[in-house]
Amino acid sequence: MTVRIAIPEPTSSDAEYNQRSLPPYLAALHAAGATPILIPLHERQDRVAKLLESVQGVLLPGSRYDVDPQRFSEDRIPECGPADSGRNAVDELLIQDAFNLHKPILGICHGAQTLNVWCNGSLIQHLQTAVNHSPGRDIVEAHPIRITPGSRLASLLPPGDPAELQVNSSHHQSIRRVGDNLRATAISPADGIIEAVELGTPGHFVLGVQWHPERTYTVSAFSRAIFAAFVKAATAWRPRRVEESVATK
Repeated sequence: MTVRIAIPEPTSSDAEYNQRSLPPYLAALHAAGATPILIPLHERQDRVAKLLESVQGVLLPGSRYDVDPQRFSEDRIPECGPADSGRNAVDELLIQDAFNLHKPILGICHGAQTLNVWCNGSLIQHLQTAVNHSPGRDIVEAHPIRITPGSRLASLLPPGDPAELQVNSSHHQSIRRVGDNLRATAISPADGIIEAVELGTPGHFVLGVQWHPERTYTVSAFSRAIFAAFVKAATAWRPRRVEESVATK
């Protein structure tokens, strides 16, 4: 039986965006050997909890909506777009379940931002730098990132690949203050914007990337390595005893 990965619908109210953005995530998971389990955003909490009992990992995808700045104790600025309360509620359930049971998490773009805020971090509500972080979905090499040596992310670089490489980019919010027990492991060197975070707890795969490796899965060995490592961690995951879960809360 293949490993099962929970992935929420990207939005609760934009069917066109969901239909356009979901297929690359699902295709990347399938190609990496996993079975995606789509989590509806309008489902009851008890039904979502039941679905989570059958999965071994959580993928938090991007979204066309912004993260609500009230979640990190800031007033909304005019450039900050609307939030998606339905997506936020399901993300909270998925992240809580994954942290309680040490299930692997891969957060992408909005998913990485949500992960950081859940860990008590904060966001830049609207980027204004010399780097164009939102050049369009079809731009494969938008800007370089610099990866921290010795990080989990660095270990996924294919042999011979430099620690500074080009990624795609499609966001206007980004991580400002890194969340509890997370560490920044990639930046945009031209403006210092944080491009990746990962959890400091050994043995618990939690990685958030600001770019979109699902869009470049077929052309990038690094993108494939990210999904492969995530699925490998989910495959190795085993349920924790109740006393272990309580002890780490």
